[in-house]
Amino acid sequence: MIVRPKQHWLQLIFVWHGSVLPKIYTRLLLNFLLSIAVILMLPWYTSLGIKFTVAPFSILGVAIAIFLGFRNNACYSRYVEARLLWGQLMIAARSLFREVKNTLPDDKHLGEFVRLQIAFANCLRMTLRRELNAEQLSRYLAADNLRHVMSANSPANRILLIMGEWLAVRRRNGQLSDILFHSLNNRLNDMSIVLSGCERIATTPVPFAYTLILHRTVYLFCIMLPFALVVDLHYMTPFVSALISYTFISLDTLAEELEDPFGTEDNDLPLDAICNMMERDLLQMNDEENIPERLMPDKHYQLT
Repeated sequence: MIVRPKQHWLQLIFVWHGSVLPKIYTRLLLNFLLSIAVILMLPWYTSLGIKFTVAPFSILGVAIAIFLGFRNNACYSRYVEARLLWGQLMIAARSLFREVKNTLPDDKHLGEFVRLQIAFANCLRMTLRRELNAEQLSRYLAADNLRHVMSANSPANRILLIMGEWLAVRRRNGQLSDILFHSLNNRLNDMSIVLSGCERIATTPVPFAYTLILHRTVYLFCIMLPFALVVDLHYMTPFVSALISYTFISLDTLAEELEDPFGTEDNDLPLDAICNMMERDLLQMNDEENIPERLMPDKHYQLT
């Protein structure tokens, strides 16, 4: 996620980091060079008696813009839902530990339960990003638990099972009543709902055929556009064509980023920062002193 201070409108025009320009500038350059080639070929092009007009491109451009808007809305909805799910996870984790600490204030193993919650958040983050790392999880999990988690089909769900067993042991020992255990178990169910929701987003992409149609149409439009503009605009064709292409290609590229909101690209969710915030809050709630530093945006204003 890009976290920038508010800037003057003139400065925003020249912003590089956080825009999609680093990804698409080569495509825009190719469009610019194609437009120059079309200008050079104009005498031969007109001699063939074939002439494109701007009219069909105007109609096609409106249609593409509408469908790009629909696709961007669909992808942005996935992004918003993903952020809401991680917000729910934050609420569930804080509420769960608050209830556990208030119910079991003298339990000497509260730190173990805190680390299970932190491990769940980090395990979910790494699973969604397809970068599960046993070394990172070993900071929070005992060796036996780590072995079971790494061998599980759903590692984060296995951590939920371990958390449930931690509570069940105290229920069997008489430290928790049935009512309190049921209340705490509902918090675990809330975390399970978040897990399932994130897995649904991560494993269900926007229909490929829908994406492919728009992708092909956008690039065919941008390739053919200089031929329609060159007769009327001549030497201004490369600039106008690149500007119009920037609009369509950037929207198409942005939709690709938002479609998978759990990645590490500029416009994805800052899952590292969310997990860091959750870890800081839970450790402070347990009155621990060794609190990690808060993650801040890097020099390019990116918060991962």
